[in-house]
Amino acid sequence: MPDTVIIPGPDVTLEGRFLPGAGGSGVVITHPHPLFGGSMSNNVVWTAERAFHTRGLATLCFNFRGVNRSTGTYGGGEAEVADVAAALDFLKARSPGPHYLVGYSFGAFVAGRALLQGLPAQGAVFIAPPINFMDLSWLPRVPALRLVVAGDRDDLCPLADLRRLVAAEGEAPAATPEIIIIAGTDHFFGGREDKLFQVLRDFPL
Repeated sequence: MPDTVIIPGPDVTLEGRFLPGAGGSGVVITHPHPLFGGSMSNNVVWTAERAFHTRGLATLCFNFRGVNRSTGTYGGGEAEVADVAAALDFLKARSPGPHYLVGYSFGAFVAGRALLQGLPAQGAVFIAPPINFMDLSWLPRVPALRLVVAGDRDDLCPLADLRRLVAAEGEAPAATPEIIIIAGTDHFFGGREDKLFQVLRDFPL
């Protein structure tokens, strides 16, 4: 069973859920948009947590500032970068690494901003980055981004736009992330959690 934890940040404290892993690796999982009901109690977050823990990784989910028992207020996606950094520090104190970020929707936006600002993680996976809702024009520059997972019916992450963005020329990371599409899936992955689980469980980090 996961432990409920309190994660100290520079200006907030964050409510989290931590599961130790079988090895040294660990992953921070970030949730969808707080203003639209997003929290760590989300079907995609739960699925990612289960998939990576099955792989032997320690998992840390948390509520962004202003959500449930996390203190503070919504920070527009910028203040939340500090929340990701605090969560990664918490995880590093409990697992030697390597460490990864997994972001879903708004959580992908925040995790990407954190990596662009130099947050030291060894890899990242983004699930349904909301490219039609938020400015993610910088997505191709995100360091260590290994995988983007999306549904073929996602209006917030249209497949053609996602592929065009990932393939954009200019300053880019060393390797282009792989894109895996789950058929019959919209932005919320309702009823397709088993397919998402398989992708996250099997993709080589």
